[in-house]
Amino acid sequence: MQDSKLRQIALLATLLVPLGLLHAFVLTEICIAVTDVLFLIHCLTTRDFSWVRRGWVKIALLWWVWLLLCSTPLPWPGFGSAGWQMGFVQAFVVIRLILFTAALQDWVLTTPQSRRVAAVMISLSALWIGIEAWQQYLTGRNIFGDPRWGDGSLTGPFWKPRAGALYAHLLYPAMLPTVAALLGSSRRTRYFQGLALAVAGIVTAVLIGQRMGVVLAVVGLAVAFIYLPRLRFPAAIAAMAAAAFLLATPILSPATHRKLVGETDRNMSHFSQSPYGELYTRGTVMGLQSPWHGWGYNGFREDCPQPRFDGGLPALHIPPTQLGLGACNLHPHNYYIQSFTDAGLPGLVLFMLLAIWWLKDLAAGLWCHRSPRQISVLAGVATFLWPIGSTDEFPTLYILGWFFFLLGLGLALKREND
Repeated sequence: MQDSKLRQIALLATLLVPLGLLHAFVLTEICIAVTDVLFLIHCLTTRDFSWVRRGWVKIALLWWVWLLLCSTPLPWPGFGSAGWQMGFVQAFVVIRLILFTAALQDWVLTTPQSRRVAAVMISLSALWIGIEAWQQYLTGRNIFGDPRWGDGSLTGPFWKPRAGALYAHLLYPAMLPTVAALLGSSRRTRYFQGLALAVAGIVTAVLIGQRMGVVLAVVGLAVAFIYLPRLRFPAAIAAMAAAAFLLATPILSPATHRKLVGETDRNMSHFSQSPYGELYTRGTVMGLQSPWHGWGYNGFREDCPQPRFDGGLPALHIPPTQLGLGACNLHPHNYYIQSFTDAGLPGLVLFMLLAIWWLKDLAAGLWCHRSPRQISVLAGVATFLWPIGSTDEFPTLYILGWFFFLLGLGLALKREND
């Protein structure tokens, strides 16, 4: 089969990934596998493995190999303590996401047309989440009949509350290029359309009512504020509108107010003993007790309940953790603490270096050409790699599939501007 045909099939599989991430995770896994296999066939037939020499790929492979080693039963104490049957296999298949990102950068999204269609898929996904959030707010249920979550947050098109952070991750890649184009127009009507779109996007993030979604929306807004001077005034207007909406939530959406204001105040007043504080403390204690190789992938899930990790962090005046307060869960809910818990200090350093390298590559040259599309993807990736806050497990697909899709698109855009 000709390489162009292989690439067309891989592009089709790639463009189905957002649909799968929204509503059919099995479809996503199949599409990523197809893209990876076709990419490897392309590399073998063309004898072109130059992508392996990229800086981020080398670091990603080092991190992955070290995570595998830490998840493998070895004669030394502590290695593979969570058992390798699950942790090792899950660590092993992480390679599919590294391959997928490289495939998007170096093969699948190497034409302007493919990148435009990928960007449209992201925009449609964000629009779908936003529309369903407003429908649920106005009518009480989404299109599938699901009501608001028990804590007051809107679930958008999903049955559980995962719309907030996901919407914030996709918001700027979906909205920023259009907003920039409208605001750059000499026609006043188009300028106000761009301003209205920016305000609607940010206000929707507040309306959904999930704390991390609001925080990440602010992070993305800060990236746009830094790189696009002409957007600074509209960004300030959008931020003020969102703040005004938040102040009005006791009237407009009491459930949103209870979630964003009331629950946040309760948690922050004694954060170390809140569920997230307990998780972060427990994960840090586990990492400190095995600083060179951690506990392997899934080590937190398997070993967290052990009493030896109850001690807290006395040097920081953080009290002992308690299982009854939520000190254990499926994962530590923070990528950086997870990397420390899974693979010790070497794993944490490699993961941090990888995150910095990704951001460096995406930001390269933006001070010169200030491409709204590339800045928007940088903003989206930055919301994933922001170190302060609650996250999913890295790199499970529910949320992180979007990260690798955005990252691959951003790195492909960087090739266009090199």
